Amino acid sequence: MTLKQIFLILITIIGSHLTNAQKFENLAQTPPMGWNSWNKFACDINEELIKEAADEMVSSGMKDAGYEYIVIDDCWHGERDEDGFIHANKEKFPSGMKALVDYVHSKGLKFGIYSDAGWQTCGGKPGSRGREFQDAQIYAEWGVDYLKYDWCNTEGLKAEGAYLTMRDALYEAGRPIVLSICEWGDNQPWKWAEDIGHLWRTTGDIYPCWDCEEDHGDWSSWGVLRILDMQDGLRKYAGPGHWNDPDMMEVGNGMSVSEDRAHFTMWAMLAAPLIAGNDLGNMSEETVNILTNKEVIAIDQDTLGVQGFKYSSEDGLETWFKPLAGGNWAVTFLNRADTDHEINYNWKDHEIKDPDFDYAANFKDVTYNIRDLWKHKNLKTTEKSFKSVVPPHDVITLKLSRK
Repeated sequence: MTLKQIFLILITIIGSHLTNAQKFENLAQTPPMGWNSWNKFACDINEELIKEAADEMVSSGMKDAGYEYIVIDDCWHGERDEDGFIHANKEKFPSGMKALVDYVHSKGLKFGIYSDAGWQTCGGKPGSRGREFQDAQIYAEWGVDYLKYDWCNTEGLKAEGAYLTMRDALYEAGRPIVLSICEWGDNQPWKWAEDIGHLWRTTGDIYPCWDCEEDHGDWSSWGVLRILDMQDGLRKYAGPGHWNDPDMMEVGNGMSVSEDRAHFTMWAMLAAPLIAGNDLGNMSEETVNILTNKEVIAIDQDTLGVQGFKYSSEDGLETWFKPLAGGNWAVTFLNRADTDHEINYNWKDHEIKDPDFDYAANFKDVTYNIRDLWKHKNLKTTEKSFKSVVPPHDVITLKLSRK
């Protein structure tokens, strides 16, 4: 055993007993926005693909719209060296990970990387179990800004302790890194992760369909509506610096334009991380327009940091409200059905009370200006009923601003 190996073991032992370790504060004060390689490319990744994603994030207008993280998911790994440090796969990433991180930073973006709390990642690559402090150290040396930390091959581990160890390792390494807890909600991370990570997955993996379950044998992935329904009861746990994560987006991955629009909107209403998962180099105009709708993004990124809630549901039409800073509100009419839904919404018939926080809207006492965030058009006020038609699998999203 080399002297360096002995030193690293001692650091791991000492670090795991740190009493002053904590997560990095003042990160992810609004839900993180970026792109991740997994949904579209899985393990079929390489250096040029990641560089292209960074280029396209800038040229498409996504960076200007607020997206900042380029996150490389599973299968970037090579082997560990004799001292236990992980290296990138030399064939896929011939320039090395530090050079790739520097390239992403040169575009004015931030870099995210993936690891796993187990012995191996979900793709069978080296995990971080027992090497947390080494891996955190190398991520810091590379200049990583964001870590997605998965939960495969974790037999015998307790989730809270495993994620706490990586939190402490990142803090010891000294570079502020957003910690994304990808534990799939199995151990209810919303109850214990606020002081550990900056966001946590609430469900299993998403699948690019409107309302389905994709059976993979011993696990399932879920369509947009299934994931949406699984968020019930979780909003009180989210806020600035600690977000519920219903998984990365499937916008541009095969659903209809209306379904993509509804998917994107509902993630914004949930104050969810907006992490695109499509091929940024081959986007339709419709996909770009959805992903870069700054008015809907502003609902997601609102500084109040409060997740929206479902106010009513009837015959497949749901009405959602989201409190915003300044006493304003976002309202979304979501049509889950396969046919058009007519709306004749008399605001004065409704007194909105947030079920978890102290926010309310009494339309009899306060009048709001109305703006349609997809048509980018100012409408009338809440003095009169709102009348429209919501197409199937689509949304109408309004911002209500106090007069």
